Amino acid sequence: MLIILFITGLLFLIVGAEILVRGASRMAAALGMSPLIIGLTVVAFGTSSPELSVSIKSALSGQAGIAVGNVVGSNIFNVLFILGVTAIIAPLFVSQKLVRFDLPIMIAISILALLLSLDHTLSRLDGGILFIGLVAYIGFLLYQGRKEQAAADKQNNHASKSGRRSTTWLVNIVMVVTGLGLLVLGSQWLVESAIVFAKYLGVSELIIGLTIVAAGTSLPEVVTSIIAAIRGERDIAVGNVVGSNIFNILGVLGVTGLIAPAGIEISSSVIGFDMLVMIAVALVCLPLFVTGGIISRMEGIVLLGYYVAYTVYLILASSHHAALPMFSAVMLLFVIPLTALSVTLLALNEIRRKKAE
Repeated sequence: MLIILFITGLLFLIVGAEILVRGASRMAAALGMSPLIIGLTVVAFGTSSPELSVSIKSALSGQAGIAVGNVVGSNIFNVLFILGVTAIIAPLFVSQKLVRFDLPIMIAISILALLLSLDHTLSRLDGGILFIGLVAYIGFLLYQGRKEQAAADKQNNHASKSGRRSTTWLVNIVMVVTGLGLLVLGSQWLVESAIVFAKYLGVSELIIGLTIVAAGTSLPEVVTSIIAAIRGERDIAVGNVVGSNIFNILGVLGVTGLIAPAGIEISSSVIGFDMLVMIAVALVCLPLFVTGGIISRMEGIVLLGYYVAYTVYLILASSHHAALPMFSAVMLLFVIPLTALSVTLLALNEIRRKKAE
């Protein structure tokens, strides 16, 4: 039964993502809004709804490890795995607006989440602060969207046929809602079956949250970004990842903190390691996004490699494996510094090239 649930969930994800991307890209065109804005809002928030439902359910049932691990793990997974795999399939073009506005916000709120967690509890006040940030962010994006729509209306001054437009609108909305519904249902089935398997293996709640639940609830983003990249909607692919990360921190952590009766307890290991990895991953995006405005296949391979290394570390740490000290030393002393140096040099070369032009 679990295998049937797993396969059905996977099929729902693939079909739902295809319908969602088609509906969202058509809606962007009809609204006169850029695919980036749609990717940062409708697609990103919609594909993050599994994280929201799983985190709320976990917090209310007293499984804080899954709730926090889900958000932190999803944000790490979104950048390293999703951007990595998507860039390997098709190099991703990054909007300058994303680099100037949305990416700095993603970095800033990742740091804010760490600062709010230093007392080992995400209280209702902390949740309220994050949620207010989400409302402000959505408000700004809607303002930007209206400006784009007004500009588009001036350019294409069509007095269009209202009957046809309303029918098109209805079809697009139905596609988006249906796609999101299939994504949520499919991801829930996958996560439920994966958690059962993990519990049989005796894996801790935090590790389940950081890996299986995080990857499972991020599957809508995975499939949506891959389908968007294949269909040439690369702004939706990148916007989906950045927007989802912003929503995960401001929306998922914010709402969960507000709803959880005694707030959310955050362990020292999450504060001292996983949240720092989340911030580092957000910071790595800055030079990657700046270098020519393209995430190349090579950069995608590097991102994916880091996700594999992070997952291996979690497995070794949870099992207290003898290879953990050696693995940690190699990563800290060689792999991470070399990658950081390479990315910095690429960014500096790009800045020099732009100045020369």
